[in-house]
Amino acid sequence: MIQWLYFLLIGAAAGWLAARMMHGRGFGMVGNMVVGVIGAVGSVMLLDAAGLGVSGSLARLTMATVGALVLLWSLGMVRRIP
Repeated sequence: MIQWLYFLLIGAAAGWLAARMMHGRGFGMVGNMVVGVIGAVGSVMLLDAAGLGVSGSLARLTMATVGALVLLWSLGMVRRIP
C-alpha cells in the first residue's frame, strides 16, 4: 500500500514537472498531476515489458516525467484537432 502511495506522489510530481517544462500548457494543476500519474504508469509498464525497468527515486521520477511529457504532448495534439 505504501508503494502505491509513493508511486502516486512520484506521478503527481512528474505531472507538475512536465507542465512546467511545457511552459504551462496542459490541463491545470490537478489535471496535469493526473496525466503525470497515467504517464508514470504507462512508462513503467512499457519499460518493464522491454526489460529496461529502473530502481531509485530519481530514476523513477525521470521516467515518470518523460512519460507525462509524452502524454501531455499527445493529448495537446489531439485536443487541437477540430
